[in-house]
Formats: sequence, C-alpha cells, structure tokens
Amino acid sequence: MRLPEGHDADNFRKVVLENFDMSLGTGLNKIKGKAFRIGHIGHFNDLMLMGTLSGIEMGLDLANVPHRAGGVMAAMEVLKGRDVVPIPRLRSPDFDLKTSN
Repeated sequence: MRLPEGHDADNFRKVVLENFDMSLGTGLNKIKGKAFRIGHIGHFNDLMLMGTLSGIEMGLDLANVPHRAGGVMAAMEVLKGRDVVPIPRLRSPDFDLKTSN
C-alpha cells in the first residue's frame, strides 16, 4: 500500500510495530519508504485479515497519515455479506479427530 506523498512508510511501519506488535513488509526498490506490504505465511483467515486491517487503520491515525476512516467497518460488512466457503484444513496422517482426545 502506498502512503500519501510526504509520509514515510518505514516510519509508519515502526509506529505499527511499536504500538501493535504487528510487522509489515517494507517497500522494495523504487517504492522503498513510500509503501508497505501485508504478508503472511500459510493460512490467513477473515479474522486475521480484520486484525491486520485494524492495526493498519489505527497506525495511520497514530502516525498522522491522512486517510478515510471506516475501512475496517467496510471490510467487515463485505465479509459478513458474502457466502462463507469453508477452507479445508490439512490433517496430519498421525492425527484423527475421531480418535484423538
């Protein structure tokens, strides 16, 4: 995500990390200091997305980066209004829900 002109993305990332213990990726090459990246490793569900968006919106406020408020609420409405498709879980061959306590 690119920040408005005159705002340092690396400073924004630092604000988010220090206040919410959330690490955002840096912009690379030509966009270094101008943008940040949202990344994940593996499974990423709706609740994780909402936490990430909340941290970003609160961080924008704390870093005094101009933005339109309400992005988190808009995302929540989109997620609530769509048909939810269950994501299949990977199971270990050594783990069976029927026999495990």
